[in-house]
Amino acid sequence: MTIEISDSDGTELVRMSRKAVMQMLETNSKVSDSNFNTKFNFESGVFVTLNKKNDLRGCIGFPTPIKKLSNGLVDAAIAAATKDPRFSSVKLDELDEITFEVTVLTPPIEVKVKNHDEYLALIKVGRDGLIVERSFSSGLLLPQVPTEYGWNVEEFLCHTCEKAGLDKNAWRDLSTKISKFEGIIFKEISPNGDVLREQS
Repeated sequence: MTIEISDSDGTELVRMSRKAVMQMLETNSKVSDSNFNTKFNFESGVFVTLNKKNDLRGCIGFPTPIKKLSNGLVDAAIAAATKDPRFSSVKLDELDEITFEVTVLTPPIEVKVKNHDEYLALIKVGRDGLIVERSFSSGLLLPQVPTEYGWNVEEFLCHTCEKAGLDKNAWRDLSTKISKFEGIIFKEISPNGDVLREQS
């Protein structure tokens, strides 16, 4: 599935993610913009990532298209700033040090194989994000993560398994479900600065 999002759309999404967090921190209310809601009135997975001086400050999202993009973006941005269990809630005076990044996701597709070695040819670093599921455990890593850490496909699979709370080699067991998706990534170059498209 192809999601068409222009560079200007991406800038709008990133600007709205920042606005949503700022309004929530200032007034404890959720931003509402009818033009934005109309423009992005289609279902899509989305993640919002906050970085402070190149360190992760929060990342929350919806891997599957269960919400309209307009609603999912606002909810993900607020949650990334206030509900990521790995971090304390972002403070208003921190926003000038934080860059916002939005990843719009294509629907996940299960990677079906007869032998686990086939995953290495079917998954591409830099293009694919991964979801690993087994029993009641699941973990997700966005497409930009293995690129940032310089991982190959096998390392990417191992780390996604660990994110799910599984043994790093759980991907070699065919009872583990592996799905992949693609992401369209837009990020601020500097806090409240210009927005660039990372990949499409």
